This record gives sequence, C-alpha cells and structure tokens, in this order.
Amino acid sequence: MKSKSSFSSIAKAVASLLGVACLLATTSVSAADARLGHGFTDEHPRGKAMKLFATEVEKATGGKIKVSVFGNSTLGSEEKMLQGVQSGVLEFYMGSLVPFSVRKKELQIFDFPFLFADEREVAIVLDGPIGKKMLDSLSDTGAIGLTWAGGAFRNIANGKRALNKYEDLKGLKIRVMQSPVWIETFKAMGINATPMAYAEVYTALEIGALDGLEHPPVDMYQNKIYEIQKNLAITHHGYTPVALVVSGKWFSALPADQQAAVRKAAEIARDFQRAEETRQENVAVNMLRSKGMAVTEFTPQELDKMRAAVKPALEKFSANIGPEFVKSFYAEVEKARKSLK
Repeated sequence: MKSKSSFSSIAKAVASLLGVACLLATTSVSAADARLGHGFTDEHPRGKAMKLFATEVEKATGGKIKVSVFGNSTLGSEEKMLQGVQSGVLEFYMGSLVPFSVRKKELQIFDFPFLFADEREVAIVLDGPIGKKMLDSLSDTGAIGLTWAGGAFRNIANGKRALNKYEDLKGLKIRVMQSPVWIETFKAMGINATPMAYAEVYTALEIGALDGLEHPPVDMYQNKIYEIQKNLAITHHGYTPVALVVSGKWFSALPADQQAAVRKAAEIARDFQRAEETRQENVAVNMLRSKGMAVTEFTPQELDKMRAAVKPALEKFSANIGPEFVKSFYAEVEKARKSLK
C-alpha cells in the first residue's frame, strides 16, 4: 500500500502536469487562430471596430485566419496585454500605448494637453509620416503597429461643484492617467492629480476617495459615471489615441498576402472607429445630460487660462522627450490645421 505522502506526491505531479497543459492551451494557437484583447465594452466604438476587424480579416483571408475578440479587459490590463503581444502569447491588442511611453519617449507627446483642435487634424497627423514613424518605431519591442485606431477628446466630471471657469478646478481630487506628463500638468492647474487604474475609479468615486475624473464622454456614459457624478465640463483638454498592434512573432510567420489582408482590415476598422467615436460622443453628452448631469462648456478664454498654467510643465517634458521631435510634431499639427481651413 502506498503511503499518504506517496499519494500526495502523485497528486501534486498530476496537478502540475494539468497546470502546464492549461497554460499551453491558453497560450498556444495555430496561425489560423488569433486572439485580440482590448479594455472596452462591445458597444463602445472601439469594441465595435474590433469586431469589424475580425470579420474583415476572416473575409479577406477566405477563412484562413479567424480572430477571436476579447473585450472588457478579460485578458488583463493594457500593460499585460501589450506584454502578451511582445512575447507572442497574444496576437493582437488595441488600446493605449502608454505602457510603452517610458521606453518610447516620443509617445509621451500624446499626454500634452491641448495638442489637437478636432478629430480631422488628428487623423491627418496620425496617418501622416510622423504618425507612421511612431508606429514603425515599435518594431524593436516585439510588437508591430498596424494603425492608430482612433481615440477621443477628454473632459472633466466631478461630484462636488459645477465647473464654469478655470478657477473652479482648483483643489479637486481628480483621477488622471498614470503618466508623469498628465500628473504634472494637472497639478500645474491647481488640481490634486491622482493617478489610478481606470478599473478602480468607479469605486473610488463612490466612496469619496476621488472628487472626479477626466475621460471621454462615451466611456463615462458606458461606465455609468452619471450615477455618482453630477457635473460635466466640456474642455477637450486632451486627446488620447489608441493603436492596433500585432505580435511580430506571429505576424512575420504569415505569408505576404495574409499580412496585406490584416493591414487592410485594420485600415477599414480604423475608419469605422473614428466615425463611430465622433457619432457616439455627441450622443453620449446628451445621454449624460438626460441622466441628470449638469453639462457646462469652458469658453475659449477659460481654456486659455488652462493652457497658460500648463506651459512650464510642457516645456520641461519637451526637453525630456526631445525638443526637435516635439517641434516637428507641432509643425505637423499646424500643417494639418492649415490644410483644413
């Protein structure tokens, strides 16, 4: 008869083998199967766009590549999903590239407030030479940038008071992105800038650990921020682009025609997403208002006060990123702006 310790050892060995089998099952896929992770709901413009991307890839490859889409951060945080793409464990990721911004300092330019005036000039710059160069620079990370998928303008909500002028922002404890640029520029405006993972924000607002947040209206509506925040100020102070990236290890193993099909599908999804972001933003602001939020809009004069307050911080971070790059990026924005007049 085997001793209890022998049975225990056997059980542990079996459990270990099962664990390895499960790991392989979740991390190994054939070239015909791919997974795409993102952090948005299915009804969010980005969620809809990634479903479209999967459909277009399957159609263009005659069913040779099937992409399964996992939203709502079911595959982990943005950082974890990006790490998965880098290592080849995950095939596609769509979302912010902030986790890369320490290694790729140029990406920090997107944390500069008041960078863009509207979605049209964003598209021109991101699809132009400087946007392409930034995507191409990811190649040494193990990820390949397919497109700047879109993004949205950010606004400020809070539960303490209506925001009608710049001075109303002072002293509010506002959740900001976990970015040095974002933290310092918000502090420069007299705001108690509090970095926090977005998944934790609703609870923090609910218990009063935060006064408010800055985020696009579509996300605020879909995450039911109106239940705990009653004031929304339209400031359009920042625009956060998101990108669709693919694992270099997986993508490089595809034949050229399938690579081309994936790239084309990414462009189709990008165009759809941008149009849907704009459409849903207008609807979302009205929906937030209908749910009881008081919506105000900062005048150009009040926005100028915000710009003046953050200028010293931007000069500091421009030096860190590289003055020549920052200058060239602003030049591309100005060129796009002039072309739209």
